[in-house]
Amino acid sequence: MDNLVSLHRGERGVMRVRANSELGVYRGLGIAHATDRALQMLMTRIIARGRGAELLDPGLVDVDLFFRKMNWQSDLAQETAALSTDARERLDAYVVGVNHVLSRSVPWELRVLGHRPEPWTIEDIVLVSRMVGYVSLAQSQGELERWIVECVRAGVGVEHLEALFPGQLSGLDPSLLKKVRLTDQLVPDAVRELASHSRLMASNNWVVAGHRTRSGQPLLANDPHLEINRLPAVWYEVVVECPDRYAVSATIPGLCGLLLARTDDLAWGATYSFADATDSWVERVKDGCVLRGDEWAPLRQRVEVVRRKGKSPVEVTFWDTENHGVLDGSPDDGEYQLATRWAGAFGGARSIEAMLALWNAKTVAEGMRHLGELEVSFNFVLADSSGDIGYQMSGRIPVRGPSRSGLIPLPGWDSDNDWQGFHAASELPRVKNPECGFIVTANNDLNHLGVVSPINAPMASYRADRIAELLGTAEKLGAEHMKSIQHDVHSKQAEHFVSILLPFLPDTASGRAVGDWDFSYDARSEGAEAFERFYAKLIELVFGPVLGTETVAYIIAQTGILTDFYANFDRVLLSERSPWFGDKTREELFEAAASAALTGKPEPWGKQRGVLMSHMLFGGKLPRIAGFDRGPVTLVGGRATPHQTQIYRSAGRLTTFAPSLRVVADFAVPGWESCLAGGPSDRRFSRWYYSDMRGWIHGQYKRIGPARR
Repeated sequence: MDNLVSLHRGERGVMRVRANSELGVYRGLGIAHATDRALQMLMTRIIARGRGAELLDPGLVDVDLFFRKMNWQSDLAQETAALSTDARERLDAYVVGVNHVLSRSVPWELRVLGHRPEPWTIEDIVLVSRMVGYVSLAQSQGELERWIVECVRAGVGVEHLEALFPGQLSGLDPSLLKKVRLTDQLVPDAVRELASHSRLMASNNWVVAGHRTRSGQPLLANDPHLEINRLPAVWYEVVVECPDRYAVSATIPGLCGLLLARTDDLAWGATYSFADATDSWVERVKDGCVLRGDEWAPLRQRVEVVRRKGKSPVEVTFWDTENHGVLDGSPDDGEYQLATRWAGAFGGARSIEAMLALWNAKTVAEGMRHLGELEVSFNFVLADSSGDIGYQMSGRIPVRGPSRSGLIPLPGWDSDNDWQGFHAASELPRVKNPECGFIVTANNDLNHLGVVSPINAPMASYRADRIAELLGTAEKLGAEHMKSIQHDVHSKQAEHFVSILLPFLPDTASGRAVGDWDFSYDARSEGAEAFERFYAKLIELVFGPVLGTETVAYIIAQTGILTDFYANFDRVLLSERSPWFGDKTREELFEAAASAALTGKPEPWGKQRGVLMSHMLFGGKLPRIAGFDRGPVTLVGGRATPHQTQIYRSAGRLTTFAPSLRVVADFAVPGWESCLAGGPSDRRFSRWYYSDMRGWIHGQYKRIGPARR
């Protein structure tokens, strides 16, 4: 009777799990995940194991080679052996629940492909956590560092780079970086195209103390911004209950833990921190060895065989360093190469222990202690039933030598450039019960709250500033205020730029639209559309002469560099003087951009903002009438609005950042209110495939919570 479990659906198809023990809760969670998201889980595992070409499509060799290169499977047995007995019992219960479903039913999409999945294991939970942590999060930092190397190799001067990344380039040696041979991208386009977990990048969360609210109880809000034009949604909402406890949670299928949640006592929400946990080193390579000090140390040779469905296998050799991760290429590819290491590559056990401990955590202090142990870096805000609020950054953040920011590759043969351990959670940015009565994070720079400064390339503070402005001007806040802020489309970025631009606006329809604009990115706004044309032209005029006009156009339209790190570009654009300006003044550049861009009649912002919600496996491959793809959905907001949306192309397809889930937890009542960009199920023919999307579009939140409280 200890593991008695029952499941039924509640509001908008959200699964409710009831059990008479904690172990039963985790078994029920496994059943719920496998019932509604088995395709998502199994696809994720296939890709993470590097078996896509073998089991899905022989054309997925590049995807498989990427994951084989990362080598995340090599120590899974060792990592899972480090789990405590209690943690293993809970994971075993989850695995039993998953396999209970898989033994009876396998998604028809995989059956058609001839795949009969092996049972789910604890090792799979660790492997999926690594995939989610890297491809969804940490890879963007590595891409930025690789782009800096490409800039140096293309002849971009140190003074130009320093203007983009002030104070972060200590130790930069352009002559050394120009010798480096870049043999491949950090993350191939094909990986982004197929990876079944969307990128979890730009997000908002905030928490308000009881003395600032109408009810006298804390409020917590969270809206993770990720690639929403994929089905199913990355999040899976669930209510879990046992006799003395409940939780409402947004979980990730395949992972046994409550990533975003509200219990009887505690609530927590997450954003990505943009902390730097990925570094590259310049390695000097000769005869299968790398230079270490004055001596040559052998590289570890690792042979991977990728099987291909209906074709001959592909055999590839990778070369591992002792402390700096995997070499880009082979020793024959050049004397100077990059090696790259992610701090979370061989973790998992500590994060699992921390997530499981949250079930019984009752205070903000306890929650901060547990969340600080997660090995992937997030910004967590917390509130508890006693009225405390707090913020804690998590992550396995490397301890680097003095003046080493981690943003640029340094010589691998110098041991002073090695990581010297990892920072304790107590050293990372954190705060409890600030005097102002609220805490806001929006991927902005929060280094001032820590003993150390793990963030070297944050997102701009515009969203955080706007949210803080709205929280600070209200007398007494309620849940409706939180929802209103989540839908706010006012841009403080546009405010800053237009304050400089106003004297140079041409007397055209587009110029007048910007001049009369209220800085709102709603669907009907013509000012937003006209301003964005100006902004793109300004970037071209400022950065094009140095980087090349075609390169700038590619960065804007086809990569996430500007999408993620536009704060660095804005820092230059808003400066009174910059080496990027050449012989021109800022005002001359603003006037030239306005004259060139603000011609013709502006269009409503929403006209070109419709995106299709594309199925993870069959997206774009079947007729629309088949119903796997849905939409289009018009995405309002912009890069710098609290309701953030960004649209660009990557790997030849459209991708987005937008609020994937909106959550508001009010401690005056149980549970939370939410709306999800999608639905609970990954089954195209389920009524729950797209069931929450109408609520998401129209801002209609559902309340989910315990059955009786």
